[in-house]
Amino acid sequence: MLKLESITRRYTDGEPVTAVDNVTVEIKKGEYIAVVGPSGCGKSTLLYVIGLLDEPDGGSYYIDQQRVDRYSSKERARLRNGKFGFVFQSFNLLPRTTVYDNVMLPLQYGRASQAKEKVERAIRDVGLWDKRHNWPNQLSGGQQQRVAIARALVNNPEVILADEPTGNLDSKTGHEIMELFRQIHRLGTTIIMVTHNTELLSQANRVISMRDGQIEKDSKN
Repeated sequence: MLKLESITRRYTDGEPVTAVDNVTVEIKKGEYIAVVGPSGCGKSTLLYVIGLLDEPDGGSYYIDQQRVDRYSSKERARLRNGKFGFVFQSFNLLPRTTVYDNVMLPLQYGRASQAKEKVERAIRDVGLWDKRHNWPNQLSGGQQQRVAIARALVNNPEVILADEPTGNLDSKTGHEIMELFRQIHRLGTTIIMVTHNTELLSQANRVISMRDGQIEKDSKN
């Protein structure tokens, strides 16, 4: 489904830094993958390359046998919006926008049919229908992350990419969010999750360990 071959991503911040260094990995439909490693090892950059948020400097990237690393920015945006849902540690909600309109956001970039029904279903699925008219600052951290998950799900993506989704949450709320991820995975959605929390590894069926921009270990869980 997703295949990266010899992917390299470099940044220039004073001195050149190779965040992802010659990485080759294949991800099949329906997998639940945890990407782990020390800070600065390249795991978030790899996630952004997979989600077409970041362009590699070298190598090849295939989605469903189609090479996508050469796509234009418009082609990448169209594919990204239809294929992937994103959940971030900092939630990334629009502060002066209601829960309902935050979840609606991905549907505004395309010609989504039945947008109203999709938004309502996504909000109900994360248990926040009674909060649909609230602003993010009127919600707890866990509720804000549920809004972010609803936004990620609203387009029925094949792949959810999560970057430290429980990093800003207390342990009880974190467990509730991970139960939501388990439910999403049971429906057949592929999940790729970057995490520092070793407690979360048990629910992944594959663990990719990174160090210095490279995959150090790739094992079934």
